[in-house]
Amino acid sequence: MKAKVTQTGDEFVIRFPARMGHEHGLSDGQIVEINPRRLVPSLEEMFAEMDRLGPANRPEPVDWGPDVGAEIIDDDWSR
Repeated sequence: MKAKVTQTGDEFVIRFPARMGHEHGLSDGQIVEINPRRLVPSLEEMFAEMDRLGPANRPEPVDWGPDVGAEIIDDDWSR
């Protein structure tokens, strides 16, 4: 199922068909618990989906070039 997220003032609202809410026993004004970790796919879920789709659907690695500037760490901890 897909749901639309809209912002109303300083709140986000997740919208889905009322029919679906009624089918699951929801009513207007009811308080529900939302697990934010489930709203966005976790890295593990994304890798699992790539494995499920097979190697032909894996993205190509990106070569960002050599480290420059603040990316270079030369201390005792990085050795």
